[in-house]
Amino acid sequence: MQFVPSTLIAVFAIVALVGLGMQRGLWAFMVLAPFGAAAAFNLPALGGATIGVLDLGAVTLFCMVLLTRGMMSSLLGTFRPFGPGFWLACAIVVAGISAIFYPVLFAGQTEVFGIARQEGEGRIARYPLGFSTGNITQLFRLVLDFFTFAALATAFRRQSEVRPVLTALAVATTVNFVLGWLDVATAKFGLTALMEWLRSANYSMHITDTMAGMKRMIGGFPEASTFGYFSLGLFGFWLQYWLLAPGSRLSRWMLALATISVIRSTSSAAYLALVVFLVTFGLYLILRNLRAEASRRSIVLVFGGLIMGWVLVIAIAASYELVQPVTDFLDRALFNKMDSDSGVERMSWNTQAMQNFYDTYGLGAGVGAVRASNWLIACLASVGVIGTFFFLAFLASLGMAPSRPGWDPRAVVVKSLKAGCLAMLCAALLTHPTPDFGVFFFALAGLIAGLSRALALESRPAGATTT
Repeated sequence: MQFVPSTLIAVFAIVALVGLGMQRGLWAFMVLAPFGAAAAFNLPALGGATIGVLDLGAVTLFCMVLLTRGMMSSLLGTFRPFGPGFWLACAIVVAGISAIFYPVLFAGQTEVFGIARQEGEGRIARYPLGFSTGNITQLFRLVLDFFTFAALATAFRRQSEVRPVLTALAVATTVNFVLGWLDVATAKFGLTALMEWLRSANYSMHITDTMAGMKRMIGGFPEASTFGYFSLGLFGFWLQYWLLAPGSRLSRWMLALATISVIRSTSSAAYLALVVFLVTFGLYLILRNLRAEASRRSIVLVFGGLIMGWVLVIAIAASYELVQPVTDFLDRALFNKMDSDSGVERMSWNTQAMQNFYDTYGLGAGVGAVRASNWLIACLASVGVIGTFFFLAFLASLGMAPSRPGWDPRAVVVKSLKAGCLAMLCAALLTHPTPDFGVFFFALAGLIAGLSRALALESRPAGATTT
């Protein structure tokens, strides 16, 4: 076990989390989320695998649930049949079986794209299927996701106050924004060494990448795409919260910070996912506002947004034709992306992943064995039809999690958390290489499950049995 300077960040956050408790101290967990390139410690014995600061926070959350008196019955209730926890538990079981047995069962019968490590450096390579440390590390990451979901879903299932959730996400949004601009500023003035202690994970760090002459913002993450993915989740949350709580000053500021972070990331994946999310979200709002009880403000926002979007498209099209820097930027970021070496390589990953799915008779090659560039394809190639079904059932149950109509604060936060997950799902469906959405996604999902369950329990008649 190798400790690094960023270990101090994890220690500080965990001490605050344990001291304040899971609800009041939720901010101490979420503050770790923007430090995606910071290691709590590294494991040289496992090929240089990294335990990130957020990973250690996830383990701490779950341990706090296990050690808190009276929490065990609530924890079991989190996995009641056919709820989000039930489907996620089924998916994790299938993932565990796939990681341990499938690479051995189908060894040498198909070739996979995966991460090959040489002298501590990771690179994508194609090789015959076989068991590797990647199966263990990727399964470990899914278990961390499971711990995070279970802990927060359990801790917030009887929570009547949403202020801790808003505070935690505001802290994460602010820290992410600050780290993003520190990254840009230190690069501009040749002071990148000032942020090296935060980039202690054994990942490839794309610190100097540029697009059309502009420094790509990576903040506390190893690359622009992961920074954009995280920022997109924050954007989705604050956009929905701003729409449902129009009087909130916090939502205005946080939405502005999250929007700037997504746009400034210069991540092609984030841009495309942003468009897909906004279209999906806009269609949902239109359908919802077809009801007779739709508020005037919602209708104005929807149709005003459509008009503004149309004007923006015209402005971008004109700039693309007339302004050379804009032309260069959009060509690099979007229009020529699929013809680039990166785009061709990622399409080859998807093609080979689908071949892995066919070669393993729909069972999958095992978690950690396959790398794709699309979450659904990665799921099919890794955990097969059965595991993919359980993951999709989990996502569907999250989307259908109950939320009280009207302006109940918890209902507003639940809907906003769903929007955050939807934004990240849009990005994952376009570019994610593995079935793992990341700890932050499952933190949002756990809060959805917990708060929606609290709303459901409150609506039950007095004296009814609850779990």
